[in-house]
Amino acid sequence: MILKGFKEKSNKKYINKIVNERVVVTTKEKVKRVGILVNNNESVDYNWFKTLKEVLNVTTRAIEIVAFTNDKKKDENNELIVTYDGTDLGWNGTIKNPNLKTFINTDFDLLISYYTEDNILLKLLTTASKAKFKVGILQEDERINDLIIKTELNDFKTFKVELEKYLKILNKL
Repeated sequence: MILKGFKEKSNKKYINKIVNERVVVTTKEKVKRVGILVNNNESVDYNWFKTLKEVLNVTTRAIEIVAFTNDKKKDENNELIVTYDGTDLGWNGTIKNPNLKTFINTDFDLLISYYTEDNILLKLLTTASKAKFKVGILQEDERINDLIIKTELNDFKTFKVELEKYLKILNKL
């Protein structure tokens, strides 16, 4: 139990380091690739992520979803969603899972952090991601996203409308 606390503290230190070193580069490139981070422990309907492709004008193949779960049994049958748990992350921001390494190193045009729970593992993936533009919903740490859309987790309609509005303002659509 003590080691778990030390591990969490080392990951928080890593997150602070990454956030402080991040340089936000504004570009007018259109959104072509989208990464989505969700928490399986919160009730999330993955079908409505598919409606994002129409708003963002991207193909289904251009959207990649990664989900965190507390359940040790991972959903390996779903090809579209990579699930992970706390065992996939180590100390000081080390990522053990090769799929997660690929996800954070992918140069997404847009990363959507769609979770409300203040979870160190989700925050770590959000901050470590090489995405050009990061969008999230209401969270405790406002430093990790470039745009925060304050909405309830189950109010996807409002999130979708607001996301489209701001991406148009920023010339990303």
